[in-house]
Amino acid sequence: MALTSIVRPEYPRPQWVREQWLNLNGPWEFEIDNGRSGRERKLNTSSGLSGGFIVVPFCPESELSGVGHKDFMQAVWYRREFTIPESWRGNRVLVHFGAVDYACEVWVNGVSVGTHQGGYASFSLEITKQLRDGSNVLTVCAEDDVRSGRQPKGKQSSLFYSHGCDYTRTTGIWQTVWLECVPSVYIESMKVFPDAENSCVHLDVEIRGDMAKDMDLRATSSYEGTAMGEAEVRVNTSVTRITMKLSEVHLWEPGRGRLYDLSLRLEAKGETIDVVESYFGLRTIALGRDAVYLNGKAVFQRLVLDQGYYPEGVYTAPTDDALRRDIEIAMELGFNGARLHQKVFEPRFLYWADRMGYLVWGEHASWGLDISTAAGIARFLPEWTEVVGRDFNHPAIIGWCPFNETWDDGHNGARQEDDVLRVVYQVTKRLDPTRPVIDTSGNFHVVTDIFDVHDYEQDVKVFADHYAAMTTGKRVYVTFPERQRYEGQPYFVSEYGGIWWNPSQAGEEGWGYGQRPTSEKEFLERYQGLTETLLQNPAISGFCYTQLYDVEQEVNGLCSYHRVPKFPPELIRRINTQRAAIES
Repeated sequence: MALTSIVRPEYPRPQWVREQWLNLNGPWEFEIDNGRSGRERKLNTSSGLSGGFIVVPFCPESELSGVGHKDFMQAVWYRREFTIPESWRGNRVLVHFGAVDYACEVWVNGVSVGTHQGGYASFSLEITKQLRDGSNVLTVCAEDDVRSGRQPKGKQSSLFYSHGCDYTRTTGIWQTVWLECVPSVYIESMKVFPDAENSCVHLDVEIRGDMAKDMDLRATSSYEGTAMGEAEVRVNTSVTRITMKLSEVHLWEPGRGRLYDLSLRLEAKGETIDVVESYFGLRTIALGRDAVYLNGKAVFQRLVLDQGYYPEGVYTAPTDDALRRDIEIAMELGFNGARLHQKVFEPRFLYWADRMGYLVWGEHASWGLDISTAAGIARFLPEWTEVVGRDFNHPAIIGWCPFNETWDDGHNGARQEDDVLRVVYQVTKRLDPTRPVIDTSGNFHVVTDIFDVHDYEQDVKVFADHYAAMTTGKRVYVTFPERQRYEGQPYFVSEYGGIWWNPSQAGEEGWGYGQRPTSEKEFLERYQGLTETLLQNPAISGFCYTQLYDVEQEVNGLCSYHRVPKFPPELIRRINTQRAAIES
């Protein structure tokens, strides 16, 4: 198989762009190593792997990978050759991995260049010293054990078959692998703090390398091609704060992803050292007693649950257009955002959410991790801090939710260790004081900025009775009151519905919540009744419907797994877009 064809060719990190990069997607040599004996067999220095080829960035379980191996894989190996462009000589070279599930080690020309633990966070390694003229060899080993209780797995099935709301597993590389050329001193990262009220933006910029004297950092911004601001500061530490006044204020809002283009330029004595192109959105997030406020206005969150699964690619979208299209479908149905559920979505999805004004909650794939002891912190927190750091600048992210439904199902049968949730909440607030944090969606809350519940009651009258007393402030509906307490936060029904409807399947095939409707009319009446109950309640700040599309056997999507709407979209849209009580 030729090693020249590239899939998913688009730039993988659109909020941090340099000109000199090389996409390594496409066919790689591949081998499954269930005995985890690859190091002993010296596969890291081997002249080839014996398992054939795989198409990166698709996981070996997927159809698009060309492998389609569905059984558990304890370890997998990848190998491919590459050549560095001549123009990169004298610079640093980084290799970037969008995501590798779960624990991996990377070698260049047989020399280990680093390791990473965590199946969802992006990571980079410098490989400059290991490169040689001509052809180079990149080798990767990934180990994965979703049944261990020692790693977050999200919705990946711990059984051989997919079942209920757990689906096909993902092992190894599942996002773009690419090389980047950077100078010896370069702009490594940035945190954006938008300040709409003062018509400016604050940037914390990190520089890596041995800084020379007389280095300056220049920032310029524009909006739709018109210059908006410029600022310059002298660089004398590894982290530099720069504030840029903006001549015009264009607010980022739901449905209106107004973005400013941003250019960062590092200069030394008038000579350009490094240039990075980026963007930012100007918006503020605040919490009131009743709602999340965006730019000072209460916004009812009309969200839909998005699992981030694809029939042919499993965790990986077949194309960049497929990522964008999922957002378009949700917006056509009248949703203004999504819970990105039990998975860390790739930067390209967040880029489209930024551009389209689509509200999202950043979440981790916490299921599968035993948090019944403090050891859960060590397995969770390092990767979570990487996720928050990577995605901090996306205006579409309006909040963080590290855990979901932390049931007492640790491997030792013990209850959740509340301090795990408390510590993760506190660290998240330190990393990002600008956004609200939900400690664990649904249950069992320990400390949270927003109180959310999951309610899959299918009887509209019973469902409405849960929340009726809240309209007068007499009583708040709390699931598991013996384990969690409402303390006056904004109230969010972050999972509801899940109505089982798949007329193409006969008998009892498929899985969903509650009793299946007998007709399309019954479905729509139930959907309308449940949704209007939440929209019309002034004590509720938002909802999240389960879910946007079917995933494998779970058939409660508003669309099929192939994203075909099950109902006329305008009917769902008309229900979803009714004015909410908190907006009147």
